[in-house]
Amino acid sequence: MEILGLSLTLLVLFVSFGFMVGVLFGFFGMGGSFLITPTLLLLDYPASVAIGSGLAFYFGTSVIAVLKHYDIGRVDYKLGAILFVVLSIGIELGSRLVFGLEALGVADLVTGVAYVVLLAGIGALFLRRAANLENEDDAEDDDGDEDSVSDDEIPAIGQKIQSYTIPPMISLTSGGRASVWTIGGAGGSVGLVSGLIGVGGGFIRMPAIYYLIGTPLTAAVGTSLFAGLFSGAFGTFTYGMSGSVDLTVVSLLLVGSALGARIGSAATTMVDEDDVIVYFGLMMVLASGGIALSELANWLGTGALDLVSVLLLVGSSFFVASMILYKVVQSAGADDAGAQPAADGRDS
Repeated sequence: MEILGLSLTLLVLFVSFGFMVGVLFGFFGMGGSFLITPTLLLLDYPASVAIGSGLAFYFGTSVIAVLKHYDIGRVDYKLGAILFVVLSIGIELGSRLVFGLEALGVADLVTGVAYVVLLAGIGALFLRRAANLENEDDAEDDDGDEDSVSDDEIPAIGQKIQSYTIPPMISLTSGGRASVWTIGGAGGSVGLVSGLIGVGGGFIRMPAIYYLIGTPLTAAVGTSLFAGLFSGAFGTFTYGMSGSVDLTVVSLLLVGSALGARIGSAATTMVDEDDVIVYFGLMMVLASGGIALSELANWLGTGALDLVSVLLLVGSSFFVASMILYKVVQSAGADDAGAQPAADGRDS
C-alpha cells in the first residue's frame, strides 16, 4: 500500500526520523540535514534532490527551534545577521560547484568523502574538548582550587583568535569582541561546504561559532540556529528553482520534527555542557563511520555494507536523541521529587 507515492514503511520512517532529527536540532543547533542528505542518498535519491530536500528540511526546523531559543534569550542577532550574508554567498558558490560535479558524474563520490572527513574531524575535536574539560575538573578537585572552569568558558583557540584585533570589530552579545574578517572567513567557508554537501551547516557552523568566533556554547547553539534560518531559506530557494526539492519527503520529516525540535530546545537548559559536547562528538564520529561504510559498499558493489551503514548512521542518531530524552525525563522527575517535599512542608 502506498500513501503520497511512498510505501507505509517509508512514510513511518520519515516521520519518526524527523522527530529524532528535530530533537537533535533543537539540542545542538543543527538541522539534521547532515543526516537527511546521506540517508536519502542511501535510498537512491539523486544527489541534487537529496541536497535540496536536506536544505528545505533544515529551513523548516530552523523556524521551530529559533522560536524556542528566542524565548530563553540565547541568540546573538548582530552576529547571526552578518553570518547570514556570508553564508548565502558561500552556499551559492557551493551549489554551483555541485551541479558542475554532477555533470562530471562525481557528485556522489565527492559528497560522501567530504561528509566522512568533516564529521570525523569535528567529532574528534569535540571529544578532545570533552576530555580536556574532564581533566581540568579532576585537577580542580585534587587541588581544591576555588577558580572553577565555567560552563560558558570559551575554548583556548577562540580566545587566541579574539586576541587578534583586526578592524572592524563588533561586540558580541555574550561578551567579548570579534573581527568582522574572522566572522566572514568562518561563515563563508561554512556556507561553501553547506552548498557543496547539502547541509544547513549547523554541524560545522555551531563549532565554527564556538571555536573560531569564540562564544559560549549555549550562545553558539542559538546563534547558529538564527543564522541557519536565513541560509536554509536561501539554499532551499536555490535548489528549489531547479526542481531539486522533494516536497513529500520534506513535509513528512517536518511533521515529526515539529515536536522534536521543541523538546530538544528545552533540553539545553537541563543537560550539562560537558554532556552536550560528548554526545555531539560521539554522534559525529559514528555518523562518519556509517557514511564511510556506504562509500566502501559502493566501491565493492555489495549491499550488505550499505545496510550496516544505514543502521550505524540512523542508529547512532537515535541513540543520542534517546539519551537526550532520558535526561529530560530524569530532570523532570527530579524537579517533581523536589517539589513534593516542599508541598508537604507547607501542608504541615
